[in-house]
Amino acid sequence: MFDIDHYLTALGHSGPPPAATLETLRVLHKAHLMTVPFDNFLNEERGTAIWDGVDIDVDTVFKEVVVGGRGGVCYELNGLFRELLGRLGFEVVVLSAGVRGPDGSFGPELEHLFNGVRIDGDWYLADVGYSGPSLIEPVRVSPEAQEQYGSQFRVVERSAADPDGTGFHYLERKPRDGEWGTIHRFRLKARSFSEWLDHENPVLDEYARMLAANVTYIRGRALENGQMTLTGRRLLTVEDGREQVRVLVKQPDLDAVIKHILLQD
Repeated sequence: MFDIDHYLTALGHSGPPPAATLETLRVLHKAHLMTVPFDNFLNEERGTAIWDGVDIDVDTVFKEVVVGGRGGVCYELNGLFRELLGRLGFEVVVLSAGVRGPDGSFGPELEHLFNGVRIDGDWYLADVGYSGPSLIEPVRVSPEAQEQYGSQFRVVERSAADPDGTGFHYLERKPRDGEWGTIHRFRLKARSFSEWLDHENPVLDEYARMLAANVTYIRGRALENGQMTLTGRRLLTVEDGREQVRVLVKQPDLDAVIKHILLQD
């Protein structure tokens, strides 16, 4: 059963439930990313039905993830966090994005599910279900650069990565020694689960078949000042905005990193 007190304790909060403020959102968001890892290992058995559980059973996922300690994917982790924020009194909606791939193309609009939170008239992106590298704390929907632990983030309405795109916002990140790059594109509008479950989505269905035929295990977790993202055997570590890539050739090294990301060491 979903238990707000248990959840808050797991995220390091003590005392009564905190007020629905930007500082509360910031603290809980970072704590969530450091405490509850991203792990897509269940996607292999989900196959092409990868988005069938997008409208999560909150009690079941809470028991498996927060109580049981397993990681989860975007709609599981952000679904739990959305429930928590809602019970704390935040105004929160479902958003979705198409993630920019290594070849520069964007995935389907409904590929990645995350949350939008409105505070004092401003929208913030709250995403505790992305493997990284990405935001550690909420990012305000604004073209103004916002620094987080050596990296900078901004949300723009035009992107050189998508010159023909219309109606999108683009989440961009700039590492300490790098250039601005696009993480994903999204529409700033609340999504309904019926868009995944009740509508015909040939593009999303084709994308699901591609993912099912090419399963790659992805794990990720935030650090105090950065993130670790393991894609297959490629480990990307970001600390203080500086990126380091390492390929884990030896199985013991891979096993040790997986345990560390999943908090099993």
